[in-house]
Parts: sequence; C-alpha cells; structure tokens
Amino acid sequence: MYNGIMNIYKEAGYTSHDVVAKLRGILRQKKIGHTGTLDPAAVGVLPVCLGSGTKLCDMLTDKDKEYRTVLRLGCETDTQDMTGRVLEEREVCVTERQAEEAILSFLGEYDQVPPMYSAVKVDGKRLYELAREGREVARRPRRVRIYAIEIEEIRLPLIAMRVSCSKGTYIRTLCHDIGRKLCCGGTMEELVRTRSGSFTIGDALRLSEVERLRDAGKLEGSILPVDYVFAGLPRVTVEKQFQKLIENGNAFYRNMVREKEEGGQEGQVRVYDTDGKFYGVYGFCPAQGRFVPVKMFMESGC
Repeated sequence: MYNGIMNIYKEAGYTSHDVVAKLRGILRQKKIGHTGTLDPAAVGVLPVCLGSGTKLCDMLTDKDKEYRTVLRLGCETDTQDMTGRVLEEREVCVTERQAEEAILSFLGEYDQVPPMYSAVKVDGKRLYELAREGREVARRPRRVRIYAIEIEEIRLPLIAMRVSCSKGTYIRTLCHDIGRKLCCGGTMEELVRTRSGSFTIGDALRLSEVERLRDAGKLEGSILPVDYVFAGLPRVTVEKQFQKLIENGNAFYRNMVREKEEGGQEGQVRVYDTDGKFYGVYGFCPAQGRFVPVKMFMESGC
C-alpha cells in the first residue's frame, strides 16, 4: 500500500470523486481520499491522500487556496458559473475603473452565502440535491477571507484575475457578488486552482502521468511522505527499548527520548523511532513531564 500525499492535476470533466476512483484503479488500493472538492469544469491542484495519509484529508482541506479565474459581467446563472442555466442577462455599462474598485472592495473578510449548487449541507441534505429538485432554501452566510486579488486583464465584459483566499471560499460566488455590486450581474467563466496550501500547479501530476510513473516503477518519488505536512514541528526520536510505546500509540516520558530538536519540550512534536520511521504527532504535557499522542499515522508497507 502507498502512504503519503500526491499532488494531482484535476482535469476538466472529472469530479474530485472521479479522480479518487481512477487513482484507486491505477494504484490498486482502496484507501485514498481527496482534500477539497473542485467542480467538474474547474481544473488544477487537488492533493490526494494515500493509505495512512488519509488521516490528513481534513487538515489539508483547511489550507488557504489560490485561483486564477475569469469573471463574465452582465450574466447570472443558477450555478453561478457558465455551466448553469442563464437566469438574467444585462448590458454592461461600467467602466474599467468601476469594475476594478468593486473587485478590490472584496479584499479582507466578508460574509459569503454558499451557492445552491454546492456540497454544503442544510438539515442533513446537500444543497445541490435540493437545487436539482428545483428548491431554493435559505443559507447561512459564512465568513471567508480574501487575502489578495490581482487583476490580470480587463476586456469587458470579461475580467481575468488571481485570487488568494481562505478555506471554504467559493470563487463563483465571489464572481456573482462582484456582479451584484456592479448592478449588472456576474458569473464565473473559468477556474484554475493554482495552489492548495503548499501544493502548487507546477508540480501537479495528471492521471496519465501517474500511470506512466507506475509502469516505469518510479511512482514512489512522486509521493510525499505523511510527515511532510509536519515539517515545521520539532523532531523527537524515541529510544529503541521504548519503541513499543509509540507502536501502540501510548505516551512516553522525556527520559525515553534519544534525540530532540530545540523546541521539542513544548507544544507539538513529530515522533520517530531509531530507524527513522514516523509514528505521529505528540504534544508535551509539562504537568506530567511526558509526551502524549495527538494524531497517529501507523503506516503499512507498500
């Protein structure tokens, strides 16, 4: 079994679940999970977790994202992108300066209402399921943060821009909200996720590339180890005679440690045995003078 994280380039036409299904066939293993849904028409970075790395899915979903998008003014659809049914079209009478001011006004935090065509649950049911039934329900706004917006090109009614944002931000809803602010409507024409956390589009692999690497016996080099995510934490190595403790996910004391990096006596640490095998993340409890497990990653062999 493969354990770790792969940076996959999701191509147009695939859902995130499609990518996972295809990888299960390519890698011949079931334990695979993705780290954040991308719409079928969108492309770009989709970190995928393998084996023991699936315990990282929620953590990686929480990371900030970066996108390149094209906003089309003068049009609104039921999906807030160009795959949906057109609800209204209006003449675009705004100037480039007015469009730029409206876009940049969304910098910082704002309350965003999730679109009906989304995986958000209301009363136990996905919004897109309700939308397909022709129902629209009230949605609670969610606080999101737009860290940066770079306007790359304005050719009205089209505006190309790069957006850096917090988790849970819908770029198509941002496009919709910009259009509403300009009183002409707006919808998302294109979307490319260029970054998710530390994973960038330049390093992302297409499914066909994964297959070629598998056939060439070079796939391991493209799988990041689980502890990559915790590289910023101090490293602690447990003495060999106490290895059973970490194998069973138990706590251990300071005098059981062979090596510890500076800072390893406070906060969280990543824990290894003397052979360099990663076991998990522990937190130091000063009152007890010992390290206690926070999240364990017991890896299976390939």
